Amino acid sequence: MNEKLSMQDLGRLSSDEFKASQKNNIILVLDNIRSLNNVGSAFRTADAFLIEAIYLCGVTGTPPKPEIEKTALGATETVSWKYFKTTQEAINELKSNNYYIASIEQAKDSIMLNQFQKPQQALALVFGNEVYGVEQEIINQSHACIEIPQFGTKHSFNVSVSMGIVLWEMLR
Repeated sequence: MNEKLSMQDLGRLSSDEFKASQKNNIILVLDNIRSLNNVGSAFRTADAFLIEAIYLCGVTGTPPKPEIEKTALGATETVSWKYFKTTQEAINELKSNNYYIASIEQAKDSIMLNQFQKPQQALALVFGNEVYGVEQEIINQSHACIEIPQFGTKHSFNVSVSMGIVLWEMLR
């Protein structure tokens, strides 16, 4: 019979162990994400996948805010983050540090997620606004656009769901 594991059985890292651990060389770039709950989910997902950092850009909310903490469940204390007034400023910094920039977007010549070959260099994944997606000027500067295959009637996933799907595929 399957029995749920206890918190002790799970052997999770402490906050200090998390901060000191080697991270996966991925930065999430949140391009004008309006929902503070989605921002909190990004932190929680980044913590679960041991992501290097989150870059919060434009109108994207920053901690501390109760609406972020509600879904982050403390991950704002473990995951490194940085705020940029514009997504362009974040992209400039990432490019200067030789990051491969991949926007998660439906675009001409996008690469389906299951066909994308993760680069050897550090990776920045750009996730766009809940209504408008990733800004076109950011897409223009990306090395690639990655599209999540979909089969139903809707044309997109919630941005926090997209983060989980993409990160799982990048790290499996």
